[in-house]
Amino acid sequence: YVQGPGEIKKLREYTKVYGEKGVYAIVDSFILKNYREDIEASYNDSSTELVIEEFGGESSRKEIDKHVEKAKEIKAEVIIGIGGGKTLDTAKAVAYYAQLPAAIVPTAASADAPSTALTVIYTEDGQFDEYLFLPTNPDIVIMDEEIIINAPVRLFASGIGDALATFYEADAARRSNGITLTGDKQTKAGMALAKLCLETLLEDGIKAVAAVKNKSMTQAVSNIIEANTFLSGVGAESGGLAAAHAIHNGMTAIKELHHLTHGEKVAFGTLTQMVMENRSEEELYSRIDFCKRIGLPTNFEELGIPDVTKEELMKVAELANDENDTMGNMPFEVSDSDIVGAMFVVNELAQID
Repeated sequence: YVQGPGEIKKLREYTKVYGEKGVYAIVDSFILKNYREDIEASYNDSSTELVIEEFGGESSRKEIDKHVEKAKEIKAEVIIGIGGGKTLDTAKAVAYYAQLPAAIVPTAASADAPSTALTVIYTEDGQFDEYLFLPTNPDIVIMDEEIIINAPVRLFASGIGDALATFYEADAARRSNGITLTGDKQTKAGMALAKLCLETLLEDGIKAVAAVKNKSMTQAVSNIIEANTFLSGVGAESGGLAAAHAIHNGMTAIKELHHLTHGEKVAFGTLTQMVMENRSEEELYSRIDFCKRIGLPTNFEELGIPDVTKEELMKVAELANDENDTMGNMPFEVSDSDIVGAMFVVNELAQID
């Protein structure tokens, strides 16, 4: 894990250990427009063949298969993913199927997925399809702080929303003796990192969002980048997922929620999980206030579904409660009605001044 300013200009330095001949990079369109020269400059003085392909927009089977074939055509030795969460999910899957090392370069601290041995696959129209569990983590994760503070602040806040779930899901998995993303039981290190993640968010999250709004690099921003990506990633992987991410996946069943980021949905899922666990009013109001202060949605109107019905939310609950998802890591039985009821409670609490 590497983090610092200007790291994208050192790509060859980090990838040459995996291969010097063919490098296949899957890159977001926005990043191509703004950082293509920096990416190419890193390889200018070498014999490395760098092939840059624009990400198609969805981490789907079709998109993954397309890049696997192209990577094989150029006899790539390493896959680089540069961009947002779905770009990185695609790059990790491509590296897995092509049996190549993966170098992951997040361009926003918007989720904890970059460091995990996990890829989320979606359908062509953006609905959650399945988790692809990988045998290894990415070979290297490179965080360029200069790029991250210039990304939209909404993405930075979204990463905090994703990371907020880490402790609460790990705590649920601990109490249920559940299975983590590694396929085994929770480790003490995973739980410790999950706790440190939450402490860091509460200590520096609001300050860091204020700094990123002004494109300012501060120690708080650096701490939150690490929390969003590394602490949350390893904490979630070795600590376990539970209701928050299952509810996120359930929310993909409603088209009107597709405009939300991963972390925005996970944050609401975390608040919903806290209600189901009957966490104290003090803790609930504290986390709702925290989410509001950094710009995360806390009620149905902010989610974009002000008139949603219980019948519509049952679609969310049914998908969240799928036997292949992570709701089973809750330390008690959860019914579809429990989920819907808790979502309505969060909506109500968030509107109380």
